[in-house]
Amino acid sequence: MRNLKVMMAYRGTAYHGFQIQNNGITVQEVVQRCVSKVLNEPVCIQGCSRTDTGVHARQFCFSVQTNSQIPAKGFVRGVNGELPKDISILSCEDADPEFHARFSCKGKEYLYLLHCSESKDPFSIDLACHYRRPFHRELVLEAAQALVGEHDFRSFCTNCAENTNTTRRIHGFDVEIEGESVKMLVKGDGFLYNMVRIIVGTLLEINEGRIPADGIPAILAAGKRQFAGRTAPAHGLYLNRVFYDERELTGK
Repeated sequence: MRNLKVMMAYRGTAYHGFQIQNNGITVQEVVQRCVSKVLNEPVCIQGCSRTDTGVHARQFCFSVQTNSQIPAKGFVRGVNGELPKDISILSCEDADPEFHARFSCKGKEYLYLLHCSESKDPFSIDLACHYRRPFHRELVLEAAQALVGEHDFRSFCTNCAENTNTTRRIHGFDVEIEGESVKMLVKGDGFLYNMVRIIVGTLLEINEGRIPADGIPAILAAGKRQFAGRTAPAHGLYLNRVFYDERELTGK
């Protein structure tokens, strides 16, 4: 039995997230069907994350066990030949038997993309959040540094149960601007439900003066969702990178 480590990318607009569910078509459902056809056996793919409806992925890992002896290049070509245009297999390699896309993952990097302009961009609809207000990079970047480190992020989680462990470690937060595009990049060992979108929404409210520039420590300390800002729209969010090497995640 082989264990394959597969990287893919997808545009999440047409899907109800990654994980199979009853109320709509998902990325896992589509990919699993195509992989099973190419491998000529029914398989279950194990994803590294559960992205939400409308969220995209520039790098998403899944593992799959198979009896097939198909070469890695043949797997990539074969599955891509079956997939729709909004999903692409990037690479495939044989992994150790114990490798699991989710449980072996050391951390992730998320990208949130804004299109900052008075006018909407017809070429980035569903791929970036249209933001009409002036964006103050230094203000947002400085405020975001309060998120770096190990904290209880319960205030930045939607519908977290009382017994849920909401402590996570953020390794870095950066903001890049190129023309009318603003990229917010957050890297951490794990993320709660809607955590990145709530972080972005909170930082946008700091940008707008609705929340004080030094307000994030108090929001973290409150431990309640209502103290943080709004939840940014899903279509601006991308799973940007997944890390299976601790050194790549931490830079140490």
